[in-house]
This record gives sequence, C-alpha cells and structure tokens, in this order.
Amino acid sequence: MKKFGIGCGIVAVIGIVVLAIFIAIAGGSYNRLVKLSQGVDSQWAQVQNVYQRRADLIPNLVKTVEGAANFEKSTLEDVTRARASVGQVQINPGSAPTDPAKLAEFQAAQGQLSSALSRLLVVSERYPELRANGNFRDLQAQLEGTENRISVERGRFNEAVQAYDTAIRSFPANLYAGAFGFKEKPYFAATAGAETPPKVDFNFGNTTPTPKPAPAPVPTPAPEKQ
Repeated sequence: MKKFGIGCGIVAVIGIVVLAIFIAIAGGSYNRLVKLSQGVDSQWAQVQNVYQRRADLIPNLVKTVEGAANFEKSTLEDVTRARASVGQVQINPGSAPTDPAKLAEFQAAQGQLSSALSRLLVVSERYPELRANGNFRDLQAQLEGTENRISVERGRFNEAVQAYDTAIRSFPANLYAGAFGFKEKPYFAATAGAETPPKVDFNFGNTTPTPKPAPAPVPTPAPEKQ
C-alpha cells in the first residue's frame, strides 16, 4: 500500500512537471502570436499610409491637368470617381482585415484607381503644355515613387501575414489560437504585373520617335522553266 502511494505521488509529480512545461511552452507561443498579430497590424497601417499618400496627390494632379486646353474630361472623371470609390470602402486602418471579401473589395477599388491614373498619364502625353509643366512633372515623379512604395509595403504585409498564419496553424498554437481570437488573415492577391510597379515616367525629354523595324524582304519568284 505504501509503495502504491509512492507510485501515485511520482506519477502526480511527473504530471505536474509535464503540465508546467506545456503551460510554459503555450505561454511563450501565445506571446509570439500576440507579437506577430501586432506586426501584421503595423504593416497594414504602412499599407494604408502609402495608399493615402497616393490619394492625397490626386487633387493637385487633376487640377494641373485641367489647365491643359481641351483635355479629355472623361479621363479626369474616371480618376475622380475611382478616388471616391476608394473612400467608400469602410476598412479599419489600424487593424488588418480578417475577412477576405473585405480585403478583396479594398484591393479592387485601389486597382480601379491605379488603372484610371495610368490612363490619365498616358493621355497626358498628347499635350505638350503638360510635358513642359514643372508642377506636372513633379507630381508625376511623386506618383511614381508612391507606386513603388505601395508595391514594397504590400509585399511586406503579405510576408507578415504569412508568418502569422503559419504560427497559428502550428503546434501548440493550433490548440488554443481560435479560442483566444487569433484568426487567419487574408493576403493581397497577386495581379498581373504586380511584381513590377506601374511605370509612370514617360521620358518627356526624349522626343525622338522610336524607329520602325525594316519591312521583311519580298521573295523573288523563281524563273519559269522553258
């Protein structure tokens, strides 16, 4: 009986030690999830900052372009509408979205604005007075730099989300992550040409036309046999 009691005590001690080790591991894992989640939110705020920077450039860009004689109004209206659509997407700037549909809506609105801006800048090539406008060239350079930052910050956001999502699916975090409110977060979806930021520099200083390729030689028909 005495040996049985000693055996039970040893088992209990081992159980307590194992439980203590598990709690210590789980505690460290929980703290890591908190840190990773905060990292995702911090990177999301950076994404919001660069998109807002682009939105802030648009009013001055539109105002400058409006000064060009007979500039296509439909192009300016597309940019204005696209910017307004971005503002209508309600999303928390301080916390990364957990709903993939909400992030997809945000990305679609921003993509529409990117397309409208690209069209505006392409159309601007046809107006010499804009090419000679220093303010327009400055805005164009700022926009190009902002597009580069958007690409960089989106990539960093996706990396932060990947690290976080991997952590909550890994042991032992997968045993308790859901209970403590840690949910998987969506990525920015890749789009065609996303690996290369939109190029908005049209090299206005170079007016030399691109040479056309030489036409292919016309084959000479073989002489008929007599």
